[in-house]
Amino acid sequence: MELVVLNTSGKETGRKVTLDETVFGIEPNQHAVYLEVKQYLAAQRQGTHKAKERSEITASTKKLKKQKGSGSARYGDIKSPTFRGGGRVFGPKPRDYRFKLNKALKRLAKKSVLSQKMRDNSIKVLEDVSLNAPKTKDFITLLDALTLNGKKSLFILPEANKNVYLSSRNLPKTKVMNFNEVSSYDLVNAGEIVFFEGAVEKFQENLKK
Repeated sequence: MELVVLNTSGKETGRKVTLDETVFGIEPNQHAVYLEVKQYLAAQRQGTHKAKERSEITASTKKLKKQKGSGSARYGDIKSPTFRGGGRVFGPKPRDYRFKLNKALKRLAKKSVLSQKMRDNSIKVLEDVSLNAPKTKDFITLLDALTLNGKKSLFILPEANKNVYLSSRNLPKTKVMNFNEVSSYDLVNAGEIVFFEGAVEKFQENLKK
């Protein structure tokens, strides 16, 4: 399995990179993808929600009416959940939503997303780019050349590149990440994935560990 390497003008360079069939050519496992995306989103939750229960409400504890003889239901104090302003029954409490997944499943999830993107022709390989200075205009020119302007795109770097990162930071639909920072959620969320040429081999090796 091979992909042509493109230059910054969107033209073919004549070089090709070899993609590992065990990473980009497997049968996608949708449940593995679901679990890792769920884990990622759960980890983003603050979990600081809180509602007061009956014992935490500040109000009178006086019994509202006598137990018997009124002809209506029995009532305790005004803090009862049946009254407006009373405590909430089984209300939310602060909690941590994070949960663990084993590494093999997380690798399978990434391989599944990449294989599906490969089937959809949504993966490109770009020659390694090193911008002289952080300039958003230069990055927009690159997006235009790759016909990605206005589309959700993820650029995967072989190593940290401050100029490339800063040049793309103001573009809401574009994300630039190092190869070892990418999650399945990032891959799923991107419409198009662009690997820098040097990142392909590193990314594949990272998924084989």
